[in-house]
Order: sequence, then structure tokens, then C-alpha cells
Amino acid sequence: MNRSCPRLVVAALRGGAGKTTLSVAMAVALQKRGISVVPFKKGPDYIDAAWLTLAASKPCCNLDTFLMSQEQVVRSFSRHATEGTVSLIEGNRGLFDGVNAEGEFSTAQLAKLLNAPVILVVDCDKVTRTAAAMVMGCQSLDPEVDIRGVILSRVNGSRHAAVICQSIEESCHLPVYGIVPRMTDLPFTDRHLGLIPPQEHDRIQRALDRAGVIAEDYMDIPGLLRIAESASPWGIDAFPHQAIPGKTGEKPVRIGVIKDAAFQFYYSENIEALIDCGAQIVQISALDEKILPDVDALYIGGGFPETQARQLVQNESFRRSLRAEAEAGLPIYAECGGFIYLGESLTIGDEHYPMVGALSVTFGMEKRPQGHGYTTLSVDRENPFFPIGTKISGHEFHYCRILSLQEEGGHTAYRVLRGTGMDGHRDGLCRKNILAGFTHLHALGTPLWAEAMVCKAKQYRAARQNEVVYSPLKKGDAGRF
Repeated sequence: MNRSCPRLVVAALRGGAGKTTLSVAMAVALQKRGISVVPFKKGPDYIDAAWLTLAASKPCCNLDTFLMSQEQVVRSFSRHATEGTVSLIEGNRGLFDGVNAEGEFSTAQLAKLLNAPVILVVDCDKVTRTAAAMVMGCQSLDPEVDIRGVILSRVNGSRHAAVICQSIEESCHLPVYGIVPRMTDLPFTDRHLGLIPPQEHDRIQRALDRAGVIAEDYMDIPGLLRIAESASPWGIDAFPHQAIPGKTGEKPVRIGVIKDAAFQFYYSENIEALIDCGAQIVQISALDEKILPDVDALYIGGGFPETQARQLVQNESFRRSLRAEAEAGLPIYAECGGFIYLGESLTIGDEHYPMVGALSVTFGMEKRPQGHGYTTLSVDRENPFFPIGTKISGHEFHYCRILSLQEEGGHTAYRVLRGTGMDGHRDGLCRKNILAGFTHLHALGTPLWAEAMVCKAKQYRAARQNEVVYSPLKKGDAGRF
């Protein structure tokens, strides 16, 4: 059934143009007006999504057509859009920037898929009428992209603003819904091509309040809301969600998720998928907990363990308990930062920090990215979670490289078809019931992952109760649970 579904895509001419700050500002301003916002993020970014989650007081879901199919994107949007009044979708990079010259997997493609109007953020630094030429180019490149207006950012005074506004309104026939001046007191600061994550920000509420002030002072919030409300009806009920049923009366498995200032990179849909498969989530802090709680499996996401390395080292009792559980066969799935944490040590400059030691690998931080972008992996060796032949689409972004790897310490499970992984050829280090690598995956694009996590958790719980011997996951195993 089609129903009203106000929605808006916030895009830009390039990355770093300020669309995240303005998207967060818009969400804060709408929330203060009593309008419930459902945030979405295009692209594999975690940090922008974390700020949007805080601004909207709702989990920010990912809509990335590389990580998942178009049908899965539509299903996810249909499932979550009903949770609020307005869906706010932040794009990534430039509007037409994708993985190839055709702009495949771009924000523009997503906007067309969702039939959503687009507001274009234009960085006006050192340009006047050329801004209109760039906007007109976007209009002409693909007229099917429904560009409805622009927000000007980094504007240098009223005269500068007047020239650009007149140029865009006369040449592009588009209204200007915001004129944001150059500011030295922006609420968010950058690191590694993106914003500092909120878990490391010492004044979260002040930053959100400042973003709200920017929206109220410089953006036409009522006008932007009207654009969102003008979006065509959407088939919300076209793709109903169906959770995977468990056995009647079966006690849910407990899956631990390490989530703190060191490990913070999780798609909300990944946690949602584990719950849908019947798991109880146990949130854990590697910084504060003294020992690993009683869990049937463990999920360690990415993050910035390097910024919390000293605290991770100081919590020796937790590291010892985690290593003991890993040796006992606890199923552990880890990505990037979690991979590093499970290793022997992390070297940062002249400092060496001991990690958990569950994997015989050492890591070193570099000044430049060692892997950055979308990845495609082929599972070609036995591992605890995926049958051989599985294809995984994901992404990686790490400044860390492997310094040493002992051959007797495990084997790799993935052949890298696209990306860097551990060495340009392989990724996914396995030992006992551990699978850890640099690639981040999305549960919607790799639906077997959540089922496999719950499957292995049930196997491990049964093994502890009945002393069942561990065996690698075979094709079809996950579906039996």
C-alpha cells in the first residue's frame, strides 16, 4: 500500500563540503520542532551515522547499493521509514561519484531508487557564478535526479552570497534554502577524512546544540520540510519484515558486542539482524569491564583502538579473560579494530602495546591509509562462519598494517577480489573459532553472517553443555537453527 513518506536526500558536489554538519543541523532543528526524523546514510561511513543517530535520537541505517542489493536497500528503507515523520538521507562524496565513470553505486543512483528529492550542498569557497555552472552541470548530467534546491556553505559575506544566489536562481531555476557563512567555530572536527566520532567528543550535547543554532540561523527549515513532504507516496508495506523464528521456548543465545570508545563501528542493521535471528545482545566495554561476561559468541567491530591503546593495555584482566575464552573455543567475529585487538601487539611510533594475544599477528600504525575503499572477498578456505564459495561485499579503511604473522598461528579464509585486506591478496585470519580481518561487512548484503553467528553461538553453548567437538560451518548449517 502506498502512503505518504516525506523524504529528502542531502548531497554535495564533493566530499568534505559540509553535508554531514548540515544534515545533523537539519535533524536537530526538525527534532526541536517536534518532527520525528529517521536518519539514513549512503556510503560505508560509521562516524557520520553516529552523529546522525544522536541528532535524531534514532539509529541511522545504511543505504549503500554496493554493500547490498537495490532490493535490500528498498526493503530496509521501507522497514525503517515508518519509525518517524521525515526520512533524512545523507549522501556521500559528490552526487554522481561512484566506483566507475558511469557513477555506479552513487548518491544519485540511490536518490533515483528511492524517488527522493535532492538538496545540493555547494561549497562556495573562492567561487561565484561558477557555482551555478556546477549545479547546472549536475542538472544536465542526469535530469532524472530530482534536484530541488541548494544550500550554500562557506559563504564569505552578504555580497558574495547575493551574487551566487542570483546566479543559481536565474541560471538553474532553483531556490536557495540556506546560506551558511564561513565559520571558525564549527561543532565538529575532522580526522582521517571524516569527523571525530562522538564517543571521543568531549562536548557532544554542545556540538549538537551548536548544529541546531546553525540550522535556525542560516537554513530555511520550513522550506526544506516542504520539499521532503512533496516526495511521492511510497510503498511502505511492499516489503514487510520477517524475523527468523526460533524454536518454541528456546533460550536465546547471548552474543557479546564490544562497544566503547575503542570499538564503535557497527551498522545498526547488523545488531538488528542478530536480534532478528534470536540473539540476546550483551553490550561490553573492553575499557571498563574486568572480565568478559558469560556469552555464547562475541562480535568485535572496528574503531580506533590506537586512540585508546593505553587504556586497553591497562585493563589486563579483561584481555586475559578474553584470551582464555578464545582458547576455549568461544566463537569470535572481529573486524579491523577488533582484528587488531585480538593480535599480539600494536606498535604506534616508538610505543608497543600488548593486545589480547588470541591471534599470532602483530600490527603497526602508519601515517597513510593501508587500505581504503570497497572490498569483494571470496571464501575459499574453511572457517567458523562462512561456507566455501560465499562472496562478501564490504569495505575497509585502516591505517594499520601487519608487521609479522606466524604461519602456525592460523590460516586465512578469504581471497581478495577487490581491495587490500591483509596483504593485497588475502584477508580473514582464522584460529579455533575466531574469524578476523580488515573488511567490514553489512548484514543485509551478507545475510548468512547473522545466521552463522547465532548458529555458532548455539553450537558453542551445546558444546559447553554436552562437550560436543567443534567442526567448521558447512553449507546449509545456518539454516538448521
